[in-house]
Amino acid sequence: MDSCLVAGNIVVDTLVRPVTEIRWGTTEWVEAMTQSLGGNGGSTSFALAMLGAPVHLMGLVGHDAAGEFAWAELQRAGVSTGFVQRSAAATAATVALVHPDGRRALLHMPGASAEAFREVPLAWPDDVTHLHIANPYAVPHLRRHASAMLRLAKERGLSTSLDCGWDARGEWNMVLDPCLPFTDLLFLNESEGEHLGDPQAPVVVKKLGERGCSVNGHLVSGFAVDAIDSTGAGDCFVAGFLAARQRGATQIEAARFANAVGALSVSQLGSVAGVLNYAETQAWISRQPAN
Repeated sequence: MDSCLVAGNIVVDTLVRPVTEIRWGTTEWVEAMTQSLGGNGGSTSFALAMLGAPVHLMGLVGHDAAGEFAWAELQRAGVSTGFVQRSAAATAATVALVHPDGRRALLHMPGASAEAFREVPLAWPDDVTHLHIANPYAVPHLRRHASAMLRLAKERGLSTSLDCGWDARGEWNMVLDPCLPFTDLLFLNESEGEHLGDPQAPVVVKKLGERGCSVNGHLVSGFAVDAIDSTGAGDCFVAGFLAARQRGATQIEAARFANAVGALSVSQLGSVAGVLNYAETQAWISRQPAN
């Protein structure tokens, strides 16, 4: 199969559930507190590898225990980590406070990700045929260099995709617009779309949560599951779409498969805890009511 290069942040998440409110000066008991690989780059590449898609990850982690944990998780899934570099800075970290209904509030420390992609990387794996930018807004220097990386990918004959993500700095179109001429496949959710307007790419996939997704305006219904944690669900959805396309699925078939990967993700606590392999995911889909 074609090989994908994912560029993005690599984060170690600490997930706490259930959290309904924060009251300063008190102690709240919770049912679960766990550590997971996260970050848009980390989660997307992990899910791709679990789904059997050849994938390289480009990003930065620290020399700390969190960096060792992230490295081990990526390799456990089968991600090629030859382009994951080390930094003296702490590995990026997020605390996810998860509501009983699956919503989450994130406290994020960029850490080593703030140093990643200071320059446009010119050395890429030889077998790569697709470049995926996993949320340029999450990595300060990727904001500036994502468009150049996508342009370079097109010059090298690669296909490209970009997953928007949330922009905490509010620079939205300033970052995205220069990327669009070199983006074949654009992912965004409804909240991001409210800020970005109607960005144009050959294929635009809008993530609609429990309702599923749309592909160039064509609705593909989702799957009904009990939502435990939505952290990383969008990244897993993207991985599902890309993995299915790598196997020759049509865009609509890929969207349905991606909906399943996203649904399985929200059914477990942690960004990637719910990801199954390709055959297991297909089997799960076959057991679901027609939609």
